[in-house]
Amino acid sequence: MHDFRRLEVWKEGVDLAVTVYSLTSAMPRRELFGLTSQIRRAAISVPSNIAEGAGRGGTKEMAHFLRISLGSLAELESHLLMAVQLRYFTEEDLPVQAITTLKKRILRLHDRITGARP
Repeated sequence: MHDFRRLEVWKEGVDLAVTVYSLTSAMPRRELFGLTSQIRRAAISVPSNIAEGAGRGGTKEMAHFLRISLGSLAELESHLLMAVQLRYFTEEDLPVQAITTLKKRILRLHDRITGARP
């Protein structure tokens, strides 16, 4: 379908993942294989699924992987909110605006290629 490297949503997903890696580097070492790992996996999953969908070549596949990316964004946000409750971060530390913007852009791309909202 597309060269994923040209997709703005993929670029923004990578930027978000890099931000999340930086943010989680301050988490306690004891969380490295727990919540830190889960947060990072969810963040990486967003651009990875966009790339996979683009690489599959079809509209149906791309739409499917965009929906998976949206799920990963929700998972990421959930994990980050748990980290706030555990007092690893404050809500002001979280990349809420980046998550919200990326979600809207993924939805717009999904709508554009399918004509329907997931």
